[in-house]
Amino acid sequence: MVFPNLFLLIIFTSFLSLHNAPFWAAADNLSLPASLAGKLRDDPQTISLASTDYGRIIQENPIGVFFPVTGNDIAFFIWVMYAGPIRLDIAARGQGHSVRGQALARNGVVMNMTSLANSRQGGGRIVVKTTSSLGPYADVGGEQLWIDVLHETMRKGFSPVSWTDYLHITVGGTLSNAGISGQTFRFGPQISNVYELDVVTGKGESLTCSPTTNPELFYAVLGGLGQFGVITRARIALAPTPTRVKWVRMLYTNFSAFTSDQELLISNKGNEKSNGLNFVEGLLLLQLHTPDNSSFYPLADQPKIASLVSQYGIVYVLEVVKYYDQHSASSVDQELNELLGELKFEEGLKFVRDASYEQFLDRVHTDEVALRSLGLWDVPHPWLNLFIPKSRIADFELGVFRGIIQKRNITSGVFLVYPMLKNKWDERTSAVIPDEDMFYTAGILFSSGFKDWETFEGHNKDILKFCAEAGIKVKQYLPHYETQQDWMNHFGRKWPTFLRRKAMFDPKKLLSPGQKIFSTSKTP
Repeated sequence: MVFPNLFLLIIFTSFLSLHNAPFWAAADNLSLPASLAGKLRDDPQTISLASTDYGRIIQENPIGVFFPVTGNDIAFFIWVMYAGPIRLDIAARGQGHSVRGQALARNGVVMNMTSLANSRQGGGRIVVKTTSSLGPYADVGGEQLWIDVLHETMRKGFSPVSWTDYLHITVGGTLSNAGISGQTFRFGPQISNVYELDVVTGKGESLTCSPTTNPELFYAVLGGLGQFGVITRARIALAPTPTRVKWVRMLYTNFSAFTSDQELLISNKGNEKSNGLNFVEGLLLLQLHTPDNSSFYPLADQPKIASLVSQYGIVYVLEVVKYYDQHSASSVDQELNELLGELKFEEGLKFVRDASYEQFLDRVHTDEVALRSLGLWDVPHPWLNLFIPKSRIADFELGVFRGIIQKRNITSGVFLVYPMLKNKWDERTSAVIPDEDMFYTAGILFSSGFKDWETFEGHNKDILKFCAEAGIKVKQYLPHYETQQDWMNHFGRKWPTFLRRKAMFDPKKLLSPGQKIFSTSKTP
């Protein structure tokens, strides 16, 4: 997108005349089109809402919030910041579901992406195509929630194949990280299921990119932590949607048996059986209050499960799902039994639930509703997400699950652990994973109050310290570092490529300051 030189001169002159005044105090006097200037807000409530995120740990006040109506608004605004003499950092914010301030912009501008979805000019921001040379796909605004993508695509009998556990977050947000869940072993992360993107770069250029058109930008943005551009549209691969699922949980007291069974299920051998499973995850069961009518586990079995937790400290839960529809309903139980028949879970502790496809995918939202009613949703979330090489997962279990979580009697939170396959990830993207064919994700999702979150931060630091001292080469997912050297270590051999792409697409380093990749030494 190119703007007239005269317009540039007018803006330059206005900026220069106001260079000694606070930018936002003078915003109304800038020679910006009224349609653009009117989308800038700096009232206390708007600033407050944009100054923190889901983590409730970091607070960084922007000096203003921009509410775009169209992608052109985004491009023009970024271009003004890039071309003009006044430089302001810009953070694109969807639902603000980051936990370490990644979507914040201290003394900069937060771009409220959700305003695209709410605008009349935005039009239909989810368009489903069921026939094309690519196969079925959906063109989706970057600000759209995955739950809305699910609803719209299901109306046409299709849906995306790769998900996150929580669907009330934006497409652009998850594609900027990777987007993982229990389907990742089979379909890859969400960034492996994208055909095309519309991106506004840090130079204010609106570009369409794909593996064949502007491929450098395409792969940079996917998993790029918002450093190279703002995703305004994504073309997402679809497949025929199932209607129902068989949802199974199996309990283990032996970690080696638990991981061996997970690895079997995601292997080629496991996938060849009855067309394989569609979802494989695992979690730690650290306490079970009985009786609990809302539990996944029948009331009659809860005393036995609680006894196992008391005896072993940790019970491991293998969670799997197989999709089906009316055509496969008669055979799904037999196929499931074949898939799970060789597993080594505790005898009698396999639990099966039948649910709708949407009910399963949106399962975390059910918990959200309950937590909100108790005032326990908008609290600090000192979370730590790690990718761990398969070769060291037993050491991680001994040092972290047993050595830190169990010994310190930490039961507040959700703790996930499940494997993925390297060959389902595209090395050309910016995402970083361990250098082994199979690796695990460990979600250490602590829950805390406003008075004790620092205690859990201490646990996280001890976990990372243990990994470093034990030589476990973990990679953070949804990463957070305080120094550029840590970021260099994180990206490893990808760091030179990351730097080169930053110079190409955001040379003034305007975008996503909250990640602190290029702004770690900034002063107020």
